[in-house]
Amino acid sequence: MNVNLLIDSIVRQTTVLIAQLATAGGGRPSLAHTANQVFISLVRELKEQGVGNKVIADMFGMALRTYHDRVRRLEESSTYAGRSLWEAVLEFIQERGTVLQNDVQQRFRNDDHLTVRGVLNDLVDSGLVFRTGRGTRTTLRAASPEEVQLPEKDDDGEGLANLLWVAVNRVGPATAEQIKQVVPAEADDIEKALTRLVAEGKVTRTETGDLRHYSCDGCLILPGASHGWEASVFDHFQAIVTAISTKLQLAKRADLREVVGGSTYNFWIWDGHPMHAEVMGFLGRVREQAVDMRQRLDAHNQQHAPPKETMTRVIAYVGQTLLEPALSQGELE
Repeated sequence: MNVNLLIDSIVRQTTVLIAQLATAGGGRPSLAHTANQVFISLVRELKEQGVGNKVIADMFGMALRTYHDRVRRLEESSTYAGRSLWEAVLEFIQERGTVLQNDVQQRFRNDDHLTVRGVLNDLVDSGLVFRTGRGTRTTLRAASPEEVQLPEKDDDGEGLANLLWVAVNRVGPATAEQIKQVVPAEADDIEKALTRLVAEGKVTRTETGDLRHYSCDGCLILPGASHGWEASVFDHFQAIVTAISTKLQLAKRADLREVVGGSTYNFWIWDGHPMHAEVMGFLGRVREQAVDMRQRLDAHNQQHAPPKETMTRVIAYVGQTLLEPALSQGELE
């Protein structure tokens, strides 16, 4: 089995999805942090699988020292607890607009000097920071919103709230910190959004000592919600990844072969085909069956359900799309 080819193919499809999401709203959000996020997330997950640093460095094609240098840039800053050094340095420069490079080095003197310099080089290379001058007069300037278009601000908080609702539904009961591992937003924004969800009755908060856990019995993003599509995309993608990951972990469990995994079917039809309506209505029929089954299940569980922690959760994902004949070049123009 050529695992590298499989990984390359999945990465290719994922990058296509990211590119389409980045342009879905007509804007040009900054993706400068994306490569760093992918790298540090991969490192974290590989370590969770028991892989050592030397092997991880080899997997990335890096010398061990280079690997450790990059990890230090992206790990939590000694100066700003809870923030990566990369994020903390960028925020420091953005707050001041223009600052001497020596002042940045002084502010982050508790962090490794060479690592801070490496972060500054990364920020300059990514276009988030501009550097002019030499020596002690080297000046750094944060790029303006016009120079680097930042992601749109979710002013009413509905978009983040919906994303967190999906996350709580998938991983709850969970603390705010555990939820942040799924939706990596700012801690303060997460707390505000969770408080909103609790007030709206969508999420339940329970307190045990100093810990707050959030849970919910279900998640339904209504059609017409102004930010519903983001949460729906997140939920669909998460369901697919969860199904594939579980399949890989339980590959040798023959008893679960028919209940864990997925199947893909292609149907070729045309206008006037005798099965046109039957094929096109496939998704609608499955949705109707699923809604009916869930309603009957909920009614039964309200009367007879054991403690939730003893239940088995079944996640079913159904998707359907149409690939119509490509438009001619003249029509595209």
